[in-house]
Amino acid sequence: MFKNSGPGVLIAAAFIGPGTVTACILAGVGFGYALLWAMVLSIVATIVLQGMAARLGIVTQQGLADVIKQELKTSWLRFAVVGVILAAIVVGNAAYEAGNLGGAVLGMQALLGNKYSLVYPYIIGSIAFVLLYLGNYKVLEMVFVALVLVMSISFVLTAILTGPDLLEVLIGLLVPKIPEEGILTVIALVGTTVVPYNLFLHASLVSEKWKTIEGLPAARRDTLVAVVLGGFVSICIIVSASAITNSEVTNVMDMARALEPLYGASARYFMGAGLFAAGITSAITAPLAAAYVANSCFGWKAGLKDRRFRFVWILILGLGIFFLSFNIKPIEIIKFAQIANGILLPVIAVFLLWVVNRKSVMGIYRNTTFQNILGIGIIALSIILGAKSIFKVIGISF
Repeated sequence: MFKNSGPGVLIAAAFIGPGTVTACILAGVGFGYALLWAMVLSIVATIVLQGMAARLGIVTQQGLADVIKQELKTSWLRFAVVGVILAAIVVGNAAYEAGNLGGAVLGMQALLGNKYSLVYPYIIGSIAFVLLYLGNYKVLEMVFVALVLVMSISFVLTAILTGPDLLEVLIGLLVPKIPEEGILTVIALVGTTVVPYNLFLHASLVSEKWKTIEGLPAARRDTLVAVVLGGFVSICIIVSASAITNSEVTNVMDMARALEPLYGASARYFMGAGLFAAGITSAITAPLAAAYVANSCFGWKAGLKDRRFRFVWILILGLGIFFLSFNIKPIEIIKFAQIANGILLPVIAVFLLWVVNRKSVMGIYRNTTFQNILGIGIIALSIILGAKSIFKVIGISF
């Protein structure tokens, strides 16, 4: 199993970042188990879309942007689509990188204290830099498997120690309902799990791991196991947060303090370890994804050690450290990234569905009717949620 794991683990690690942890905490604190079904829906959508992206990557041995460019014959349309993808992914990832690094810093503060807080961003940035600069895919895989295990154990133990009501958890998982004021939390849960840049990252990573079509079954298993594991971790965070009553909780460390009456100061260390792992994995995958997207959009055909490839991820990582070190909160950039992602997910999902149905691209490995039905349903959902998130950002409700 571990021999064939890899790209899926990186995808799971990418979507379980500090933003996901915070969204899950707010869902649990605000609505108990009532929104667990939204996470199940997000897991299914992620498996379907990431499965298509992985199949595309193995069959074509190209990135998603490469295939889209190749299949768009009209030059102005190709230029426009590639421009939107490049801007949204690169600028969006730069904006969110500070949040990823900040989450890892919070985890370090929980584990080691605040005495050296000023140097924590540089320590985490250096770790990310070294791992990316090595340009060794197998090393990245091993590190991510270890970090995901730490993150999973931390959050699962936290959930178990809260003593959840299993029947209520089961009802929350299987019975969809949206409490009053709950729609925006549903949007947040879906939006932090079904991540547009992961579709590009996955298509590129599987071609690094598997060079022939024989890798398809292993890639399917890898995607399924990793995404389900990632979703289970997210569910555990919601369950843990549901145990909190009468507390003001806005982030993961508030949650750790609120859980201390249940099982003492160990809460701080469980949550700290989990948040550190969540932050540092996302802090590595966001620059990596941006570099892969730029690689495809510009047609560089560059490897992990290419100067152009390194320039992109160094830029994203550097901007994240800059924003965090100088306490600059790039609110407007993040708002742009939210709007861009709200537009980008349905657009990219449409293009993904289009290319995996083209015989000239996929041959006999085109989508089945059932896969197309699932894909169309997910696109419809992403359009509705994307519209709601965009209107939320610009201050209009509907």
